[in-house]
Amino acid sequence: MMKLSVIASSLLLAACATPFIESQPVDGFIHAMHDQHQFKTEELQHWLADAVIKDDILQKMAKPAEAMPWYKYRKIFLTDARIDGGVQFWKDNAAALQRAEQQYGVPPEIIVAILGVETNYGKHQGKYRVIDALATLAFAYPPRSPFFLGELENFLLLCREQGLNPALPIGSYAGAMGMPQFMPSSFRRYAVDFDGNQQRDIWHSKTDIIGSVAQYFAAHHWQKGHPIAVPMTAENNLYKTKITPNLKPDLRLAELESLNLKISVPLALSEKIKILELKQEQSEELWAVLENFYVITRYNHSPLYAMAVYQLSQSILNKKGSFP
Repeated sequence: MMKLSVIASSLLLAACATPFIESQPVDGFIHAMHDQHQFKTEELQHWLADAVIKDDILQKMAKPAEAMPWYKYRKIFLTDARIDGGVQFWKDNAAALQRAEQQYGVPPEIIVAILGVETNYGKHQGKYRVIDALATLAFAYPPRSPFFLGELENFLLLCREQGLNPALPIGSYAGAMGMPQFMPSSFRRYAVDFDGNQQRDIWHSKTDIIGSVAQYFAAHHWQKGHPIAVPMTAENNLYKTKITPNLKPDLRLAELESLNLKISVPLALSEKIKILELKQEQSEELWAVLENFYVITRYNHSPLYAMAVYQLSQSILNKKGSFP
């Protein structure tokens, strides 16, 4: 992708101080897209002039749900309605889910739970025009402007590749799209034509959606048949010295005994874990999370998100029973 550091560095001064289409960063973005990707300047000016800076998007970026304690966060997703919806989605799409597992090694319950957490199986795919969301965050949210400039670039490229009008796609306040809430860069890298109709459709084709999520996990090194997370208990607080923001598993099982930790189920000695502490109302809940848990955090970097996906997947799996 293009080098946008110069554009990003000027956002603090220009993003909110000048009219949107006349700001220096916007002009620099248009020139870069023209020079590097041969977009017509007039088209870019038209699309960006039509884009709207959304104040409520900036407010939501300041208060993400992942800032909640675990005991509040889990209540959003671990509901009977969402579990039942997952069971029904599995029944309705069993053939595609089975084919995705065979091809990519990702179990159906994980794919279904991702869709349940992201959009409640397509019911809530967002209400913002993607171009408004990305333009707002690229040009009026300096803390993450380089990332969203790249996503705006990828969005315009995918619209050209897919024959879409940039003014039409709808998504989340962060610019994520479709039932699986792919960012534009993820769409371009991981979305697949799983139904064979020569289109990659993550808005309407359940088969493409399932295949695309499975491809995403496979590309991030999902380990077929390996565990995701197991509960742990601690005799004291010695384990706290090993808790770090990085969720990449780095502790060998042999180290748990010296930390006075016990896992609830046996694991292969070759497995590495990370200690995850989740806030309950009156105490902390401890988990040993493994490489596949880390893979879930590649979809969304929050450990609360990954645990919600895991627990929802297990609830769906337990409730579905057997069906053809």
